[in-house]
Amino acid sequence: MSRNPLIREVPPTSWYFRHPRYLRYMSREITSIFIGAYCVLLVVGLQRLSAGPAAWEGFLAALKSPASVVFQFLCLVAAVYHAATWFNATQKAMPIQIGEDFVPGNLISGAHYAAWAVLSVVVLFVAGVF
Repeated sequence: MSRNPLIREVPPTSWYFRHPRYLRYMSREITSIFIGAYCVLLVVGLQRLSAGPAAWEGFLAALKSPASVVFQFLCLVAAVYHAATWFNATQKAMPIQIGEDFVPGNLISGAHYAAWAVLSVVVLFVAGVF
C-alpha cells in the first residue's frame, strides 16, 4: 500500500464542464447573480421613488430602454429556471414521511408548482391584468 495519497488535479475554472450534472448545478448557481442584480434594481427603484416624482419618472423611462428590457427578460428566465430546478430538488431535499411511507416525490414537486401558479395568478389579478 502506498503512503502517497491520490491527489487529483481539479481545474479551478472548468471542472463543471466534465459532467452534465455539474453543469446544471453551476447554471443554477449562476442564476443567483441575475436574481441579485434584479434585487439591486428594485432597491434603486425604491431610492428613486423616495427622491421625488422627477427621479421616479426618469427611472421608469430607463426601464423602458431596450437594454433594460433585455436585462429584465434575462432575469425572468433566470428566476423561472432557478425556481423550477429548486422545485424539482425539493422531493429529495424535503422528503415527507407519513407513517411508514414517504409521500411520492412528484406530489411534492407538483404541490410547489401548483402554489407557484396560484400565487402568480393572484399577483396578476392584484396588478390588474385580469
